[in-house]
Amino acid sequence: MTSVIYWSQSGNTQAMAEAVAKGAGVSAVYVGDASVDSLKAQKAFALGCPAMGAEVLEESEMEPFVSELEGSVSGKTIALFGSYGWGDGEWMRDWVERMQNAGATIVNNEGLICQDAPDEHVLEECEALGKAIASV
Repeated sequence: MTSVIYWSQSGNTQAMAEAVAKGAGVSAVYVGDASVDSLKAQKAFALGCPAMGAEVLEESEMEPFVSELEGSVSGKTIALFGSYGWGDGEWMRDWVERMQNAGATIVNNEGLICQDAPDEHVLEECEALGKAIASV
């Protein structure tokens, strides 16, 4: 089974997570309800987080989750996604690089990002991302 784990404040990344989960045929899980141990047994999963502050992951829940997971991602395939309101996507490039440096393969070699609320086109891309991760 493939997991779709996300953190969202405004609902934009949650909408993306729900579309990724729809494509994967699973339910999206809020990071506070997710288990790092459950992901360790999976070959592939998706993680979503918006840009926060100075283009970083959300620091109270998502960053600790990713930090705990980081040592277990080698050999896994991960889809990364999230929304942003400012900047140019630096947080996602940093996140992709971080996971690749830990040994993961990132779907499409980049994260899927959108500015503000995802439109129909972005939601279609999210569903495709979910299908890609579910096929691993």
